[in-house]
Amino acid sequence: MPVIESIYCKLMTFNSYLGNEKMEAFMSTHTINGVTLALLQGNIAEVQADAIVNAANKGLAGGGGVDGAIHRAAGPSIIEECRKIGGCPTGSAVATTAGNLKAKYIFHAVGPIYGYSDGDERLLTSAYQSCLNLAEQHKIKSIAFPSLSTGAYGYPITLAAPIALRTVIEHIKKPTSLQQVIFVLFGQSTYQKFEQALAKLLAA
Repeated sequence: MPVIESIYCKLMTFNSYLGNEKMEAFMSTHTINGVTLALLQGNIAEVQADAIVNAANKGLAGGGGVDGAIHRAAGPSIIEECRKIGGCPTGSAVATTAGNLKAKYIFHAVGPIYGYSDGDERLLTSAYQSCLNLAEQHKIKSIAFPSLSTGAYGYPITLAAPIALRTVIEHIKKPTSLQQVIFVLFGQSTYQKFEQALAKLLAA
């Protein structure tokens, strides 16, 4: 059985700015087999981690939402790297440098468009696992994830959150270079749904 410790805190002084929206941030942390698993309400482009995961499209062409925010914050060198790579299949991820972000790498992960195929859960799991595999390949200590596929790709958060969290938990139960995994979530509603999903998984 993994050793699990939990700490919940409401960060009264931490303010995240997404566009013109100012919002109070929330955070909860859990330690599983010596690895910190954290949920944070905030802007992933402002987080400091060895690798930041981008919710990319198959063409690695940039876009809206998390994808656009990360490309804007990282700078134009990243889209040039993505053009050289050429693309990424759904359920996979590729690594680039991180430009102006507070990171060493960006892992561009392509989640599924919900309802487009019968393999949604498999592809979403694979997108997260591909990032974790890249983390081991590059021997990084910390990684920050957004909620993949739950924006424009329409994956219901109540279904996507348990998949994301279960994939990470199963990975960090095994030997890993990772010391910290952070889910950086846009808005209080998404944060709360991830927190509820995590509580259920840890209680099982």
